[in-house]
Amino acid sequence: MGELENSAKIKRRKRNVRKFILQAVATAGVLSVAAVAPGVVGAMAKLGIIPTKRQKEIVKRSRQRLVEKGLLEYKNKTLRLTKKGEATLRVISVADFKSAKPKKWDRKWRVLIFDIKEYHRSLRDKIRRTLNSIGFVHLQHSVWIYPYDCEDLITLLKADFKVGKDLLYMIVDELEHDMSLRKSFGIK
Repeated sequence: MGELENSAKIKRRKRNVRKFILQAVATAGVLSVAAVAPGVVGAMAKLGIIPTKRQKEIVKRSRQRLVEKGLLEYKNKTLRLTKKGEATLRVISVADFKSAKPKKWDRKWRVLIFDIKEYHRSLRDKIRRTLNSIGFVHLQHSVWIYPYDCEDLITLLKADFKVGKDLLYMIVDELEHDMSLRKSFGIK
């Protein structure tokens, strides 16, 4: 395995450990510090993410780094997810979404339209970058399109960016001249 491949594998493993810890705390709401390691290690062992005998040590170190970064906080010997931790978990969820594409297309387009005022330009740019990273294609000014179900993700984005009414999600049965879009998404 090349040095670059090994580095990518290590980064992926660290991201997965971080994700498991944040999800464990988020799911429980508040989690005892002693419960984090066994729960996370058990879940990772089932998925074969950390195939070493140092699992508890790795989880403990990762947990401490998440506290130092402000993603988790200790309160009365329990761990809580901070606002920053919630946002990070949402970003991780968005990144994971990209790989969850169905094998067969349902022949419907998901169209996203947003109307965000000029004085919120940074938010508008952030939404564009997020949609682009997910795999949406820019159709027209503030109109984006995607061929797969993503309603849960859009709900998450609306909550995260606090743009509920400014972002409109549509499911469209037909779209004229969609051959170039199908080609860009690899759909026959």
